[in-house]
Amino acid sequence: MWNLKYREELEKRRAAAMEGGGQQRTDSQHKKGKQTARERLTFLFDPGSFVELNSLVETQSHQLSADNRNYPGDGVITGYGTINGMPVCASAQDFTVIGGTLGEAHAKKICNIMDMALRLRVPYISINDSGGARIEEGIASMDGYGNIFFRNTKASGVIPQISVILGPCAGGACYSPAITDFIFMSQHSSNMFITGPAVVSAVTGEQISADELGGADIHMEKSGVVHFSYENDFQCLEGVKRLLSYLPESRDVMPPRLTGQARDESKRLEELVPDNKRKAYDIRNVIDTFVDVDSFFEIQPLFAKNIVIGFARINAESIGIVANQPQFMGGSLDINASEKAARFVRFCDCFNIPILTLVDVPGFMPGRTQEHTGIIRRGAKLLYAFSEATVPRVTLILRKAYGGAYIAMNSKSLGADFVFAWPIAEIAVMGAEGAVSILYKKEIDQSENPEKEREKRIKEYEEHYMTPYAAAEKGYVDEVILPEETKKKIQDAFEVLKLKDRTNAGMREHGNIPL
Repeated sequence: MWNLKYREELEKRRAAAMEGGGQQRTDSQHKKGKQTARERLTFLFDPGSFVELNSLVETQSHQLSADNRNYPGDGVITGYGTINGMPVCASAQDFTVIGGTLGEAHAKKICNIMDMALRLRVPYISINDSGGARIEEGIASMDGYGNIFFRNTKASGVIPQISVILGPCAGGACYSPAITDFIFMSQHSSNMFITGPAVVSAVTGEQISADELGGADIHMEKSGVVHFSYENDFQCLEGVKRLLSYLPESRDVMPPRLTGQARDESKRLEELVPDNKRKAYDIRNVIDTFVDVDSFFEIQPLFAKNIVIGFARINAESIGIVANQPQFMGGSLDINASEKAARFVRFCDCFNIPILTLVDVPGFMPGRTQEHTGIIRRGAKLLYAFSEATVPRVTLILRKAYGGAYIAMNSKSLGADFVFAWPIAEIAVMGAEGAVSILYKKEIDQSENPEKEREKRIKEYEEHYMTPYAAAEKGYVDEVILPEETKKKIQDAFEVLKLKDRTNAGMREHGNIPL
């Protein structure tokens, strides 16, 4: 038998690692409405499945620390397990240990689990709750961030990467979440900003609170940095579990099937969508008529509300949906909507998720602000994303599809596999009113009754140029369908597109998207 001292030494070290920063700091975490790193991982992973790695790694440099202690784990817990039965790797920063600050050993642990995720081809989840770079470790902490960013970039498009912000995330630390695919954020205990309120005040004189500068509401509504926000830690982690249910483990496999309650309420669509193009409606009600019950999972619902993106299922199969939202700005495309949709399209294309595009768009948003903030460059991102995508792509034109925005919304010319249109669809360079004002200005001005002449010309233009049949005759629309046929046509299209050859022709490392 071995000497008991070996067992005792290991148990002592394990106990120290499990203790984290101690009970007092754990209590402080709970008083803030936050959970500890271990509690978060226990909740996130399937019961008993999480396996911790590198738990005995210790702080590498503590000469300048206040208590001059070595801390087992060095402020981060890393490991692997299963979530909804799917294998996943994860790291969770432990705020109870040196404020979750990132030092040399801390960074190496994160890099190690990221390397494992890439080798295993499984998703990587990063739970952030940190005071930032560990000042006393100097350049080593900065090098640690660089190594993490490098791995985030190498894993991008290969495995899904999810960041969960459940505490402070400041300075360079923000850029790791920014590179990942999706960011979750707790509403009352989290902040993200490159420079904090104190620095902002010192440099610019502006007085601003942490929440006003980088709280969840700001990033959900204004910056578009965050994709999901929830009330607390547990709700955030539940959201992560739901998101994973739509995603494959990596680019090498297809998304999982999740049997639910199929639905076809396409007969309601004629009531939901007015044929009067000036009347608004909620595109989410349209989506809910044909996707599986409660399966639509909207992304960034409070940012760029003129476009709706999200995951759903049709007969248990995951799809991504991009849809104009007539309730906001008439569904027109602006810089934020273009970027929001483009990033989502590219994610779906990376991970074998078919894309459904629902079109009701009057055009790109006009005006000085849009032009001066780069609508040309930023709108081109959506064109580029759709053109580059090789996953199955189906488009349904509901009502308006005008000008460059018609092209950008997954048109036939950008490579859509199937384009359907309802009989009320209007596909043209611009709306009838604008077109007539240009084409027949002279005739209208010289008419005895200009208003009557204008109405006549508008009616003629609509009848000859704006019906879906003009587009169908030239093959730009594959088929004009009735609203009640919507679910079946979409379902059948995606079913046959499972046979699609996704081989991307051409010899290039990657294109140069207009960033």
